Amino acid sequence: MIPVEIGVHSPRVVHFNEANNEEGLRNLLDLVEELRDKATIRVATYQQRASRYYNKRVNPRPIKEGDLVLRNAAIVDPTSTRGKLAPNWEGPYKVKRVLKPRTFKLETLGG
Repeated sequence: MIPVEIGVHSPRVVHFNEANNEEGLRNLLDLVEELRDKATIRVATYQQRASRYYNKRVNPRPIKEGDLVLRNAAIVDPTSTRGKLAPNWEGPYKVKRVLKPRTFKLETLGG
């Protein structure tokens, strides 16, 4: 710092009052829950908008028996012991039976 900066104080330093500062901090502590709730609402609103935007552009592909599919390798190994260079997908597999939407019985191509 140059000597001029040391001698000339900013308005923030000149008008600082410790009592007002403490009172302001206490008021903020009282409002913490309200601010947290507002932030939660804002995050939920953003997530809904992002989901709507994404879902508008997604084309669902119905999967039928006999289709060839790939299986996500991360689902098979939830402990993540595969390492970072392991493949993300396994397969191909043949859909043996559709149990319910997005749930399938798979079999290898060899049976």
